[in-house]
Amino acid sequence: MKQEWSREWVSSSQPRKQRKYVYNAPPHVKRKFLSARLSKELTQRYKRRSLAVRSGDMVEIMRGTDKGLRGKVEKVNLKAGKVYVAGITVKKVDGSTALKPVQPSNVRLVDLKVDDKMRAKALSKKLIHPAKEKEGGR
Repeated sequence: MKQEWSREWVSSSQPRKQRKYVYNAPPHVKRKFLSARLSKELTQRYKRRSLAVRSGDMVEIMRGTDKGLRGKVEKVNLKAGKVYVAGITVKKVDGSTALKPVQPSNVRLVDLKVDDKMRAKALSKKLIHPAKEKEGGR
């Protein structure tokens, strides 16, 4: 793999190159790495399987010690590739608590924050419109 990041890079089976690809990716690509699966109800409503996690979304933890817990996404760390969910905390050595980082692949989106116009527009793109359905389009 070359020194600079390239979208045309053909994947390698070497873990170091996989990590290098993710680490050196530009922010607009890293954002796509922070996608989580939608619940069954949201999948049927929006006709898509996954969506990028944003702060304000409600998620359910699917893996790990906190499995089954639900909470609101407080913060999304693009550089680390983690999301922080309200109520999911870890106790620090000094006795204080801090939000616990969670991999976005280990959560499921239960409720979306759709008050952003751009996100609402992106979600409506995938929906099948009745006019297109008659014409034989997707």
